Amino acid sequence: MRSLISYLRFLAGFSIVAVGSVIAFVAALPFIPWRQTRIRICNLYGHIVGRAVLFCAGATPVVRNRERIVASMPAIFVCNHTSTLDAFLSIWLCPYDACGVFKREVLWIPFFGQLLALSGHLTLNRKNSGSAVETLKDTAVLMKEKRLGIWIMPEGTRSKDGRLLPFKKGFVHLAIASGLPVVPVAVHGAHRNWPLGPLNFTPMTLEIDVLPAIDTSGWTEANAAEHAAEVHAVMKAALKEDQRPAGLALAA
Repeated sequence: MRSLISYLRFLAGFSIVAVGSVIAFVAALPFIPWRQTRIRICNLYGHIVGRAVLFCAGATPVVRNRERIVASMPAIFVCNHTSTLDAFLSIWLCPYDACGVFKREVLWIPFFGQLLALSGHLTLNRKNSGSAVETLKDTAVLMKEKRLGIWIMPEGTRSKDGRLLPFKKGFVHLAIASGLPVVPVAVHGAHRNWPLGPLNFTPMTLEIDVLPAIDTSGWTEANAAEHAAEVHAVMKAALKEDQRPAGLALAA
């Protein structure tokens, strides 16, 4: 019975993503020359569809200090990554005029991937570090010109056991190039709601902490690893014990 309910939850969520993606795609299509408008249209999509998918997954979000998101804009929001649910949580919380960063494989997801290709949000090729670096450099220019924020998961991949992984330094380079503050967002327990493996949703209260903005005005490229480790330490301290790294894990 639990498996059947989980399947029905997934089917309902997928249907919402599919219908919402088609509507947003049609709405964004006339604005191909205006990237910022497409970004904002898809921000609206995320606020509606992201919250609906959380509901379908049985996750009831409780966001502490959510006002810091808007108050910090434009900023670079860094979020830990333990579950597929994080993508929908992120597009729900991501403020207007902020871009999400996705791995390129997401483009193959039916409906959602096609909207992402049009959206103006970012995709990174994790297998080609040179291409990823160039994308981030171009993004920094766009952020400065349009005063855009960024929502990124700096671990680069999903944690298999919920524990915080080392941070990659891409967000540090973005912060240095754009001069924007970094705002850590700690998500507690998403991996228990939508775990890896067979489809099995566990209804739960999903706690999210928006932490104080970190000033990056003194950051330098030479100390990028130290800056990534600093943010990692802040995130580690905010997470509950079962999501903290088991050993020494700072930055990759």
